[in-house]
Amino acid sequence: MNATATVSIRSAIDAAYLADESTAVAALVKQANLTTVDRATISGHGAQLVEQIRTASDPGLMEVFLAEYGLSTDEGIALMCLAEALLRVPDADTIDALIEDKIAPSDWGKHLGASSSSLVNASTWALLLTGRVLDDDRGLAQPLRRALKRVGEPVIRAAVARAMREMGRQFVLGENINSAMKRAAGMEELGFTYSYDMLGEAARTDADAKNYHLAYSRAISAIAAACTHGTVAENPGISVKLSALHPRYEVAQHARVMTDLVPRLRSLAMLAKSAGQGFNVDAEEADRLSLSLDVIEAVVTDPALDGWDGFGVVVQAYGPRASHVIDWLADLAKRTGRKIMVRLVKGAYWDAEIKRAQVLGLDGFPVFTAKAHTDVSFIANAQKLLGLTDYLYPQFATHNAHTVAAVLHIARDLPKDRFEFQRLHGMGEALHKIVLKENGTRCRIYAPVGAHEDLLAYLVRRLLENGANSSFVNQIVDENVPAQQVAADPFEQIGDMPKLRKGPALFAPHRANSIGWDITHQPTLDTLETELSALRS
Repeated sequence: MNATATVSIRSAIDAAYLADESTAVAALVKQANLTTVDRATISGHGAQLVEQIRTASDPGLMEVFLAEYGLSTDEGIALMCLAEALLRVPDADTIDALIEDKIAPSDWGKHLGASSSSLVNASTWALLLTGRVLDDDRGLAQPLRRALKRVGEPVIRAAVARAMREMGRQFVLGENINSAMKRAAGMEELGFTYSYDMLGEAARTDADAKNYHLAYSRAISAIAAACTHGTVAENPGISVKLSALHPRYEVAQHARVMTDLVPRLRSLAMLAKSAGQGFNVDAEEADRLSLSLDVIEAVVTDPALDGWDGFGVVVQAYGPRASHVIDWLADLAKRTGRKIMVRLVKGAYWDAEIKRAQVLGLDGFPVFTAKAHTDVSFIANAQKLLGLTDYLYPQFATHNAHTVAAVLHIARDLPKDRFEFQRLHGMGEALHKIVLKENGTRCRIYAPVGAHEDLLAYLVRRLLENGANSSFVNQIVDENVPAQQVAADPFEQIGDMPKLRKGPALFAPHRANSIGWDITHQPTLDTLETELSALRS
């Protein structure tokens, strides 16, 4: 494509930022290009996969845990609040009060022995006993109970902390890259590959950013020893967060970001190229997308990366801009003559995106408000990606049987090495084992690596994404939910949107909310500049 076409795609990305949801979804239905027969076939296959998962001998711990303690239960909410807050509490007295507040009032007895997992049942016993000790009932036993509570609090505190670490271990592959790679060997023998994610949130200082850069460099060097295959797709890889590499990763600091962060990202990409491994740039919040594309373009167009097809980008299907971003990545691949890896995910910051748009008073949302619309977007963009495999290498990150069935249906005439599936470590294991065995399709495990103190933000995000009683991961082991319902066709649910108030109507009918200006959005900045210029003249 020429430069004009490239600019046109970026304009389309900007224009779709707060796109009307109904209009955007209608375009995606057309893009998906699935007949009624296609959709029935996909749903039928999805239901078969659900039945196979339910008969598997090793359903994942996340699925079993959420079946018992999802966000639809008071106890599940209490545990997730406790997990999120525990390591941010500064002193023992507050930790004790927090544990008592979350554990004592809940009805743990109704969960006793209800899970298929011995680990979950053992945890329920511990929570039940802890709750009984902490429950300060009135009556003759009150002095004894208080004494027992005082004696028991240090033990309970240590036990709860240990339980949180043990739960975290199920979802983190290792505390460092070397231990993670050793633990990965077992799944690699079964045919899985890995993408390692060094846990940690955004850098707060430049020292943080330099430490993250050093950690990424060391991890790439360690992973290089396992890159023994002939192609990037067969080798393990790494994921990096741009916000971890710069403390002011924001549009207002565009010049600083381009000056400081681009060389850091380029040096890491060069290391990954020399090792023959994949190198994926993780997605950030919606207000950083345009900035991310500028950084990615500056690095990918560097001639020093010629001959390497390992640079990857994560695209979030819950955003109405996803399809246009894929167009832009295909254009970038054509311009550079290199294939780009594209990890399609559903999205990880939904709650924050909705809240930010409302607080700013925006007349729209940068993400779809209905889960079914995100599922439709994922399938429609899978259709687009699988039509661009000469330029892009699609990586479909999902634990949803219907979504897997849709991708397999769309890709039925493609060679198996033109795309891959991905799952999170600790989730979706049974589904991906079935896919690997029956379809011979590549499957990669996205594996977090880091110490326990770096885990909680990641863990809570995963629990919130999958803890709702309508989520696939929550329903998959619940025999009370028919397999056909678990693998229901999202195209049949289009238009069923939650009643979320947009920014201007946030306080209706009492008053109108102030109209905000999103100064991370280029068209908004252009409008402000035009109006300011008019005032100056």
